[in-house]
Amino acid sequence: MAATSAREKQTAALKRMLNFNSPPLNNSLSEPVWKVLIYDRFGQDIISPLLSVKELRDMGITLHLLLHSDRDPIPDVPAVYFVMPTEENIDRICQDLRSQLYETYFLNFISAISRSKLEDIASAALSSNAVAQVNKVYDQYLNFITLEDDMFVLCHQNKELISYHAINRADLQDTDMEAIMDTIVDSLFCFFVTLGAVPIIRCPRGNAAEMVAEKLDKKLRENLRDARNSLFTTDNMTGQFSFQRPLFVLVDRNLDMATPLHHTWTYQALVHDVLDFHLNRVVLDESSGPDPSPSGARPKKKNRKTYDLTAADRFWQKHKGSPFPEVAEAVQEELDTYRAQEDEVKRLKSIMGLEGEDEGAISMLSDNTAKLTSAMSSLPELLEKKRLIDLHTNVATAVLDHIKSRKLDVYFEYEEKLMSKSTLDKSLLDIISDPDAGTPEDKMRLFLIFFITALQPPSESDVEQYRSALLEAGCDLSPLNYIKQWKAFSKVATPANYGNSGVKPLGLFSRVMNSGSQFVMEGVKNLVLKQHNLPVTRILDNLMELKSNPETDDFRYFDPKMLRGSESSIPRNKNPFQEAIVFVVGGGNYIEYQNLVDYAKSKQGRKVVYGCSELFNAAQFIKQLALLGHK
Repeated sequence: MAATSAREKQTAALKRMLNFNSPPLNNSLSEPVWKVLIYDRFGQDIISPLLSVKELRDMGITLHLLLHSDRDPIPDVPAVYFVMPTEENIDRICQDLRSQLYETYFLNFISAISRSKLEDIASAALSSNAVAQVNKVYDQYLNFITLEDDMFVLCHQNKELISYHAINRADLQDTDMEAIMDTIVDSLFCFFVTLGAVPIIRCPRGNAAEMVAEKLDKKLRENLRDARNSLFTTDNMTGQFSFQRPLFVLVDRNLDMATPLHHTWTYQALVHDVLDFHLNRVVLDESSGPDPSPSGARPKKKNRKTYDLTAADRFWQKHKGSPFPEVAEAVQEELDTYRAQEDEVKRLKSIMGLEGEDEGAISMLSDNTAKLTSAMSSLPELLEKKRLIDLHTNVATAVLDHIKSRKLDVYFEYEEKLMSKSTLDKSLLDIISDPDAGTPEDKMRLFLIFFITALQPPSESDVEQYRSALLEAGCDLSPLNYIKQWKAFSKVATPANYGNSGVKPLGLFSRVMNSGSQFVMEGVKNLVLKQHNLPVTRILDNLMELKSNPETDDFRYFDPKMLRGSESSIPRNKNPFQEAIVFVVGGGNYIEYQNLVDYAKSKQGRKVVYGCSELFNAAQFIKQLALLGHK
């Protein structure tokens, strides 16, 4: 089975690297070679969503340490390095060589290392007599982070350097912009090298997405021309892309500014919106007791709990895109089946008078224990199930607390109506002025969505009224200053079309949950989403299905495999694309990702991957807008 998704290919590349850059043996009899892994924060962020500590241990990694931490010498062990080729990292590697920390050194650079930096390492190895110890130096071209089979981001460290704010600053110099674009292109180049595919590139004209497309086309073209050193040789190209090349659609965040501010209703997007969720890991603050501390006493310390939401978590995989009410019901059902199974084990034990016995004694009894043995053998499975149920009970409860205390269902429903131009059942001013509805940030998000999607900009006197209500509610108005500017300069005369999305309310929740449920949903609306395409999805659909549409007819076309890059002589693709990658320059979010996933499900046999320069939730996006609008 050839690895097909970028996630599988990146994981395979990491495993090869950890096995000293030779294919890992599947032979479980041979002990792995014990080694240490030295990474920087970039390397750590790439590895942690893909390989667990247990998997690293199975590959012989006894220790994994940050490059810039104090490390003791371990002279009889090989060390595998996985770091960015930065000045300070190279200096530190040279220092390790001089200090003779390890037996041998396998140096892997996340992104290609320059000739001059390579010479620095060589001279350090010479001067410290360590030439024989530096075993290999590799460029890995792995400078991107895969979070799902169909989702990647460029970086987590230093993401402010390529953020929406960085690209849209008023005082941006051309040289700064060049540097930002080069950083983005370097990562995208790594992505396609890892995928083993040369895409056909489409992008709109006149924004950052176009600059990225031009640079990426040039970089791919140069690499393909240099036949001796090309990274896209035929032996890399096996797998799903051998027949048809993927479509790569680049878009700019400015194309749709409402979606990243939108309150959401699906599980994964909600977790990202209201909890601390980064690189597939969610951190919850759990207060260690329900009772509020008596006045004067020190408040109890909060425990921070960390949970990984991974590909191996079947519940997460099945429900991360579901509307929250369904998730709560599903957790409850899982809990009920688990309790039934647990009771069955207890019941069998008590029938046979074995409550206190250990497993060994049980297995010696005659065959009427067969039932019990099978119940016992499913115990590890049962425990894993219990762990996942606890995890999702805690995460979903934390999300529900936010929904109830901030009336997020009200915000979600109202914004859906604004975005789909439906009739509104109450005035915006009422929600902004309601002290019980949401945080100042929730109110600001709602107002910005109203402002962005309004066909007619509200009159000055209306805006004044809204402004004073927002100030009254404690909002910072800087984001609005920026959005006003943005709307005035924005090329799109008409607001983006969000499809006739709409939500169907299915009444309130009080009935859904039995009284014994963990999730008391009283008063929360049971909303169901109608399938609709957000702007990014609609653009992708036009280009993938070769539909003619004024929105995309003007998009540029690049084919890095064509010798001359003139656009007029393009052999246009006659057949719709089977595979596409859509990438948002300036940042993306889980709402857009989920919308693309739902779109791909509705199209048989199509594969769609979502990528973005950084992943932000609404709070992080609003901060960037505030910085841009700060007077």
